[in-house]
Amino acid sequence: MTKELATRRVEVTFVGAPPVRQIARAIGVTEVKLDGHRVCCLVWGSFQPFLEALHGYEVTSLTSTPALSIGEE
Repeated sequence: MTKELATRRVEVTFVGAPPVRQIARAIGVTEVKLDGHRVCCLVWGSFQPFLEALHGYEVTSLTSTPALSIGEE
């Protein structure tokens, strides 16, 4: 697969306190913002490091949408 790696805007909601530090340290993750039990961030490329940061935490909702590039606004 030679498709260009995309940046996605991700929003995830947890039952308890989110693993904000683990998410922020994951490779490819930027712009991490916490709002109660919800975390919003950008994920570039592979989702694997992001998903590994969620391991062991109960997720109630997860959405992923394409992030707008500069000039697409």
